Order: sequence, then C-alpha cells, then structure tokens
Amino acid sequence: MPIDLNAAPLASPVLAVPTSAHTERPSAQGSVWVLLRGLSRESGHWGVFPEHLLRELRAQQPGSQLLMLDLPGTGTLRRQASPTQVSAIVDACRAELQRRRVTGAVSLIGMSLGAAVLSDWANRYPDEVVAGVLINPSLRPFSELFRKPRPLNFLELALLSLSRFSARLREERVLSLTTRLTPTQAVIERWVELQRLHPLGVRNTARQLLASVRYRASRTRPAAPMLLLCSKADSLVDWRCSQAISRAWGAPLRLHTKAGHDLPLDDPLWVARAVAEWLRDRSIQGVEPGEWH
Repeated sequence: MPIDLNAAPLASPVLAVPTSAHTERPSAQGSVWVLLRGLSRESGHWGVFPEHLLRELRAQQPGSQLLMLDLPGTGTLRRQASPTQVSAIVDACRAELQRRRVTGAVSLIGMSLGAAVLSDWANRYPDEVVAGVLINPSLRPFSELFRKPRPLNFLELALLSLSRFSARLREERVLSLTTRLTPTQAVIERWVELQRLHPLGVRNTARQLLASVRYRASRTRPAAPMLLLCSKADSLVDWRCSQAISRAWGAPLRLHTKAGHDLPLDDPLWVARAVAEWLRDRSIQGVEPGEWH
C-alpha cells in the first residue's frame, strides 16, 4: 500500500510494503526500512516522521519502502503478551516480517527500546540487517556510567500506565517527559485517540520495561554499519550513552542540542535528513550497502 505523503492514516503500521520477496541484500533501488518504536509506544506515535523519512530516503535510494512494526503488546498487537527478553521481541519482529513476505535483509531504525531490539537483531542475525539507526539508545554496558538522574524519570513514565488519570492527563505527562519542542496541542488529540483505539496495558508496559532493563548490548560493533542520533536535552537518557556507543563501535554520531527523548517527534525533518545525509556520504565514498567503510 503506497504511502500518501500528504495525509498519513491515524495508526497504520504499514507504509509502502514490498509486494515481492527479496532473495539477497536489497540494492539501493528498493531498500526496505523497518521502524521500531520505544517503551509502551506504538507505530502511530511516529507522527509525521515517516513521511519526511520516506521523502529523504527516496532522494538517496529511489524505490525505498517503509514498514512500521508494533512491538508485541502495543498498538495492533496489544493483546499479545510482551516478551520480557529483548531477544524474544526480536524473534517476534522477524516472524512478523516473514508473515508479511519480507524475506530479504532490511535496514532498521529503532528508538529507545526499539534501539535495543535493533542492536540484538543486528548482532544475532547479521545477514538480515543492512544498516541501523539508533535514536536515543540506553544500552548497557554503555549507559551504566550515566544513569544517576535518569531512572526516576523512567520509573514515572512506567507508573503512568498504572495511574487512574484520564488518558489525556497521562498523555500530556508523557509528552512533558519525552519532548522539548512539540506543543502539546499539536499531537495530544491524536495520542488520546491512539490510546482509545489501542489501550495501553499495565502488564505489557511492565514486561517491556523489564526487557529493556535486562538487555545488555555487545561492546563489539555489529556487522552492519550504524548511525547514532541523540538529543542533548533528553531527560530520560543521557546523550553520553550514545557517545560511548559511538566510540566503542566507531559509528558516526549526530547530536541535536534542543530536542527531547522523542527526537523524531520533536524534529522529524532533522532526523530524516540526518539519515539521508549519512546515506549520501556513504554513497559518495563508494561504500557498499552493509559495509562499514
């Protein structure tokens, strides 16, 4: 189903899904990009970012396609029990790709918990991942030096799902914790509607948080090339975690000085262009898809 660049549906998990299976790593013509959201959020929470991203991708990789996956326990998959291990979330996402007949290697973009899913996927199944973009990741062991002021904010984010507040009050508080540049009135009606359509489950929120806390990334860089994007004004994850990952893996890092944790919501065009510029620079340097340098 091709994406309408002028008006995205409220909560569609699919954008321009390929109709035929790939056999090997996709070429620059027709690359498949998979978007993975964070803790207790679903694909509908990407906002307008996918439209900006698709435009920028197709300028570098004509025929690029986007696929937004809900993690188990969220969105259209809210009735499923969310695994308490990131590795099991990865396997559920891989099974969903197979169900949708996407059998070739893909590029991944993961934010927060989605970044942990991306990291594990790339490490355990290197032949399935062409490239990865991690947005505001909090990955042990890299995050352990920078957690001092942050856990209380994460705990509050998790406890919001247990509260008796109205959906509007909860979503307004989530926005205040995760954004710095997005006016509440710009997205609150959409978020409340998403909550009405796909109610947030307390148990699945706790299970996702447990999976996130348990996960430990490899200090060795993945086989696929990686780009790190982070926000200096993030109140949930210290941007120096991304810096530590960048240094350990030798991966490029782009820093936004004003956005909050939900960087794709705060500045979707900046994120889309950062990804496209990374691809453009790799093309200018003659680096093949799936190669670091």
